[in-house]
Amino acid sequence: MSVMAETEVDEQTGDGARASRQAVLDERRAARLAKQIGAFARRHGGAAEGQLAYLGRAGTRIVLVAQDGDWGDLVAPSHDVALKAVEKAGITVHESFDGEFAAKVRTGPYEWTRMAGIQIGGPDNDQDGQDSSRDVRDNGKDSQDGQDTATDADQGGSAK
Repeated sequence: MSVMAETEVDEQTGDGARASRQAVLDERRAARLAKQIGAFARRHGGAAEGQLAYLGRAGTRIVLVAQDGDWGDLVAPSHDVALKAVEKAGITVHESFDGEFAAKVRTGPYEWTRMAGIQIGGPDNDQDGQDSSRDVRDNGKDSQDGQDTATDADQGGSAK
């Protein structure tokens, strides 16, 4: 076997090993997400439905709506991992977030103030009485000291 042939074999073997490791990691991520989906469903009435929203390079958001109307989301590193996770969890997956599926979502005061209140000068969501409202354009940075003030919800936090 020539040196050139050995190099080609090594490169192919290396790519195959990387792909195999990636497949194992993806399977673990899908299993972990499926476990979180199942836990969310059990905490909120025993069943949940979902919708997958492609986020680009960031991955895919799994939006969950529980039987009791509570909702949450998880982010998978890829669309394939998200698909595997919802399949393992055994939930119904909707093509879009509209119609009957969207009508199942129960929103409370927190969501209403986050959706409109802060942006148009309404009440803020702080619990300690301090003014935590900020301009949407500041990307979660406190304008006085530059500290990050973004919450989990602002960052696409995990399922409730």
